[in-house]
Amino acid sequence: MPIFSYLAIPKNGAKETLCTELSALSHCEVIPADNLDVVVLVTDTPDETTEEALQKTLKSLQSLQSLSLTFGYDDNEKEGN
Repeated sequence: MPIFSYLAIPKNGAKETLCTELSALSHCEVIPADNLDVVVLVTDTPDETTEEALQKTLKSLQSLQSLSLTFGYDDNEKEGN
């Protein structure tokens, strides 16, 4: 089960749109900052295939300027699978 957290930076003036788009995606939890144009995104997918599909979707969001990985964990890597 891959779990990742990111800092998502919206394009200028697109924070609300980005939050709406991210919130509509499965396996995503969105935490907007109160005082900055930044969003914390936490993803929790059931497998690598779903994670890859989610990554492709994230990269295609028009309201997203940049996405920076802050933490990543995968149970399969720990178990040696």
